[in-house]
Amino acid sequence: MEHALSLFVRSIFVDNMIFASFLGMCSYLAVSKNVKTSFGLGVAVTFVLLITVPANYLLQTKVLSEDGIFGQDLTYLSFILFIAVIAGIVQLVEMIVERFSPSLYSALGIFLPLIAVNCAIMGGCLFMQQRILMDPATSSQAIANIGDAFIYALGSGIGWLLAIVALAAIREKMAYTNVPKPLRGLGITFITVGLMAMAFMCFSGLNI
Repeated sequence: MEHALSLFVRSIFVDNMIFASFLGMCSYLAVSKNVKTSFGLGVAVTFVLLITVPANYLLQTKVLSEDGIFGQDLTYLSFILFIAVIAGIVQLVEMIVERFSPSLYSALGIFLPLIAVNCAIMGGCLFMQQRILMDPATSSQAIANIGDAFIYALGSGIGWLLAIVALAAIREKMAYTNVPKPLRGLGITFITVGLMAMAFMCFSGLNI
């Protein structure tokens, strides 16, 4: 239980996809102009992570590893197979959003199908692949079973959601402030993201 809690908290704050690894920055910067839209994209990314990371964990451990059903090391296929799983799940999410929330689907535009190539999703799967090799007794980052993979995916998704909603809230407020003309637009946004990343570095020494 302690390991699961530590893995969850670290995934949100210490190993945050945005502020620690700078993954998913394209959609992060482009969509974070409105809190409602940002929240919708964050939930979609979290949902995709929740399915793809555990699914790719099973694919890695039960199929591609030497202990898998084929009895030989097929990890060289992991990259392309991970992408195939992610693309399939994103297509499912796109259809669900279009069916139940057309306004959100319209607001997200091209960035919803682009979740398939969002490096935060692929990064989560590749980090999971690395953490399988870690020892849970010595590392709070280790992923030892499907439950750990689910917790890591949930924490990573919440961390990405927290980051994009926080930036969207700040950008909405900045629309009513007197930002110097040379810094308006992406200039002040980059500065804001840098300051947020520095703030999240305070969690780097967190150890549960």
